[in-house]
Amino acid sequence: MEKVDFRLDGKVALVTGASRGIGEAIAVTLADYGAHCILVSRKEDALKKVAEKIASRGGKADVMACHVGDLKQIDELFTKVKERFGKLSILINNAATNPYFGEMLGADEGVWNKTFDVNLKGPFFLVQKAAKLMIEAGGGSVVNVSSINGVKPAPFQGIYSMTKAGLISMTLAFAKELASKNIRVNALLPGLVQTNFSKAIMDNEMIYDYAVKMIPLGRHAQPMEIAGAVLYLVSDAAPFTTGACFVVDGGALA
Repeated sequence: MEKVDFRLDGKVALVTGASRGIGEAIAVTLADYGAHCILVSRKEDALKKVAEKIASRGGKADVMACHVGDLKQIDELFTKVKERFGKLSILINNAATNPYFGEMLGADEGVWNKTFDVNLKGPFFLVQKAAKLMIEAGGGSVVNVSSINGVKPAPFQGIYSMTKAGLISMTLAFAKELASKNIRVNALLPGLVQTNFSKAIMDNEMIYDYAVKMIPLGRHAQPMEIAGAVLYLVSDAAPFTTGACFVVDGGALA
């Protein structure tokens, strides 16, 4: 009987939104297990700190600044990836934004466009370009970081929730289309995680208490509690897993 293998030696992994929070935790974990990580975010200085952390743990990482809501910058990013590595094994679509916290009736077009550009349009073209490199290498794995909000919209996060629902649908569509190319595409659906991104919830005692009451485990998660699920999905431990929506939410959707 073969042994389940979580090692990622020889694989190149691109992680967006890698400068902090869930993205940082994912990048550190993938590097811990042997992947050479390409750290992507708008802020290069913040990425360099993550790269230093990875190096201190014996891992390898490169830094490439990119605004994933800008298609020109995505093109430039993949030109660099191909020149530097010549291949891509893993894509983690983690970067996201939620510029508006309030009732949808008060949202304007600018809020809509920014949220959809970063959370849905950018990830679509990142998968498209990553898949072409993966096909050349014989296969690969994609994880789109959605949210339980994509299944059950949260109060005051309507537009954000729509983009995350779209990301789930995009995952299923790409999973079917790319399966014959030996590319697995899955979605990760985290619940409440303590990050800068969730600050509006964490800092509001009334909203936080309500949110935690909806979680059977009775608490929020830390970023590293999310990273293990991604490691499973991109590793050879999950060769028959594609088109899955992997929920890590303390039981909130149960």
